[in-house]
Amino acid sequence: METSQLIELGKVQKIFLVITSVLLALILLFFRTGLSSDKPLDILARNSLSPELALKNGHPTIIEFYADWCEACQEMAPTMLTLKKEYQNELDIVLLNVDNDQWLDLIEKYDVNGIPQLNLFDQYGDMNGISIGLKNIEQINQIASSLLDNKPLPEVLLINKNNEGKELLSRISKDISTNSIGPKSHG
Repeated sequence: METSQLIELGKVQKIFLVITSVLLALILLFFRTGLSSDKPLDILARNSLSPELALKNGHPTIIEFYADWCEACQEMAPTMLTLKKEYQNELDIVLLNVDNDQWLDLIEKYDVNGIPQLNLFDQYGDMNGISIGLKNIEQINQIASSLLDNKPLPEVLLINKNNEGKELLSRISKDISTNSIGPKSHG
């Protein structure tokens, strides 16, 4: 082969490699985002209000601290998504990923030490309770009904029945009432 033919063959190979690389990158992007975007946990997270907006808009609010890798969070997600759709104009469901540094101040403020953790607020933004761990559809519906009807939360689900929990709720409610809550706040 002549030198000019070798140079031309090298250019064709480079073009082929660039096109192949771009196609592979697009395929990888599709598989990473396209297929997982229909998961209930992803849908909830994408459509979640900010915590400060949810706590000030006059609706009862459930803030769920979760992680993508958490099996209990994934198992609860379809029920939470159904609840969000059913009560979209009456009840706010906010998801905060514990692996996202943006929420470190809230993770600390709410003393998150297990997931899923549900922090339960009335329509005035006052915390009524905390529930940690997997909840079934019946328990989640009980929580929602209690919040919507402004009734006491189901006892089996809450931490706030002992003094330690009451102190935590009191401290958190005080922090919230001073309007110090926010993704960038360290109040």
